[in-house]
Amino acid sequence: MSPRLGRRMAHFNRRVTNHVTRPLARRLPGFGVVIHAGRKSKQLHQTPVNVFRYNDGYLIALTYGVESDWVKNVLTAGGCELITRGRRRRLISPQILHDEQRGPAPTVVRPMLRLLRVTDFLHLEGAR
Repeated sequence: MSPRLGRRMAHFNRRVTNHVTRPLARRLPGFGVVIHAGRKSKQLHQTPVNVFRYNDGYLIALTYGVESDWVKNVLTAGGCELITRGRRRRLISPQILHDEQRGPAPTVVRPMLRLLRVTDFLHLEGAR
């Protein structure tokens, strides 16, 4: 996917698809909603994501790359809240992971991530 097409698709998803998928993403396995504050506006946003348990926390597939506003918001804030499988969790210590082989992702979703050319992930730890 070209960067230009990717940004257009991201804009469409933000305006249309996210409103439809957000309620489902809170409960379905492999999905979640990241709650984060805007860097400048401090307004709360809710972004549907593909998320998986990973080591001591969670791994989010960055389908639109590391330049997405929500990713920058989470990195700047040092964390976020995540609603997944109906539970809300506080997550901290965000780190970008780059893996061309998509090794951190569950084996079953790697083919789809490969098709979408996703090689970046956001890892967050659960707050204690």
